[in-house]
Amino acid sequence: MSEPSPLATERAPGRGGRRRGAVAEQRVLGIDPGMTRCGLGCIDVDARRRARLVEVGVVRTPASASPELRLLTIADALDDWIARLAPTAISVERVFAQDNLRSVVPVAEVIGVAMVAGARAGLEVAQHTPSEAKAAVTGSGTAGKAQVQAMVRRILGLDAPPRPADAADALAQAICHAWRGGGTGVDGSTDMVSAGGSIRASARTPAQQAWAAAQARARRTGAVDPRRRTR
Repeated sequence: MSEPSPLATERAPGRGGRRRGAVAEQRVLGIDPGMTRCGLGCIDVDARRRARLVEVGVVRTPASASPELRLLTIADALDDWIARLAPTAISVERVFAQDNLRSVVPVAEVIGVAMVAGARAGLEVAQHTPSEAKAAVTGSGTAGKAQVQAMVRRILGLDAPPRPADAADALAQAICHAWRGGGTGVDGSTDMVSAGGSIRASARTPAQQAWAAAQARARRTGAVDPRRRTR
């Protein structure tokens, strides 16, 4: 008898998947990367910016498992979500510099797994910072987790806030990309061609370009760019 898989995926489906006669302008899979808990949230957004939940969940891996097996578990879950839900784009939370590199490295590894999963499926893969996602759903880049959960619930018309916070963050990431676009992870000065063939930086609207410029200025202050930080 085979050993049980260490994967524990908690999924909450949306309201029946794709409705007959309803065509989604975008289907975005948002990912809140984490080794112990990886939040996944998939939404449909129409041309009028109305968002609807498709599915939300969390992939859990035990700390007792070796890192490569934990990453494999997450990779398998991502492949499953992509195959079942057929998103048009993936948006992954972009990690930024922290003093505790031991906590950043596992998150960065999960980000790499997510980006490869998207590229393998031929999808556009974008990245947005936590502040960008918070600002997109709440209007404030410093909003707390409870506020993000409450606004995600309101935007998607859910009966209750998505829990745990990792799930809400994944949905906020998806909403952010669907509404703002972009998400190259650079200052907007270089065109980036995704696996899906789109050129994200040059295709930004004026509003998206202004947002990217503001984020670039914030990074250059040294708050998140270690190259600019003084000791």
